[in-house]
Amino acid sequence: MENDGSAQAKVLSVPHGWRAALLLAALLAGNIALALGPWFVRLADTGPVSAGFWRLFLALPFLVLLARTNRQPITGMGAKTLALVALGAVTFALDLASWHIGIEMTRIGNATLFGNAGSIVLLFWVFLSRGVLPKPLEGLAILFALAGAAILMGRSLEISTSTLIGDLFCLAAGLLYAVYLLTLQDARKAFGSWSLLVWVSIFGCPVLLAVALMLGEPVWPTDWTPILILFISSQLVGQGLMVYALGHFPPLIIGLALLTQPAVAALYGYFAFGEVLSPLDITGMVLVGAALAVARAKA
Repeated sequence: MENDGSAQAKVLSVPHGWRAALLLAALLAGNIALALGPWFVRLADTGPVSAGFWRLFLALPFLVLLARTNRQPITGMGAKTLALVALGAVTFALDLASWHIGIEMTRIGNATLFGNAGSIVLLFWVFLSRGVLPKPLEGLAILFALAGAAILMGRSLEISTSTLIGDLFCLAAGLLYAVYLLTLQDARKAFGSWSLLVWVSIFGCPVLLAVALMLGEPVWPTDWTPILILFISSQLVGQGLMVYALGHFPPLIIGLALLTQPAVAALYGYFAFGEVLSPLDITGMVLVGAALAVARAKA
């Protein structure tokens, strides 16, 4: 899944030269690190929601350090803002829980694509909230998204009902992610990326732990390696590189870079888990991927 949305900074200018190459490398590396997350969710010997809890909990002290290092205030939120952040954090926690459950049930490539569907949901929201019709390219993106999702979910149903349910969990995660972004859009203007992530983690961790316990999942890992790699790759490296790079590129470049996530996920899904993609699967992924790129470019 892409970053948690706190890095949607204002684009200042398009970089050039060696700095542009460094920032582009950071953008791609951040997407690759985030794409590896589902692998370690599957390898963890905790439950999938428990893995999400550890991902946030272990990263929390590092997030505080990063906020301090970047001189971003952690305290000072008003009661109303803090309440909205808490609501957004609960939504993000449920998003992460739904996505991790879906990862265990469906194919890695599908999980990554559908987990990023928040960009398309936001595109829908813009039209509904403003009462306007989509432009031709936007309308085409919506048709691509619907057609691609129908193809992928139809193929999932051919595999098993459980696989289709996994797709639906990942789609639900994408919807919750969009709600999370909308809830925190004002807070992002007033507080830095890292300080906001600190509060999201503080409020989100108890929710994930409660859901994991209600589902009867094992929480304490016997092998810490997948959990440690998950929080380092997704919450620190992935988030960190995305926060570093996103504010320096136009949305179209960000949208195209986002497509590295399903590509990487489908690749290791094949080699690590034997998830073979048919030409029809690839067609569906290309359609949804194109829709994601357009939706992100319109952000």
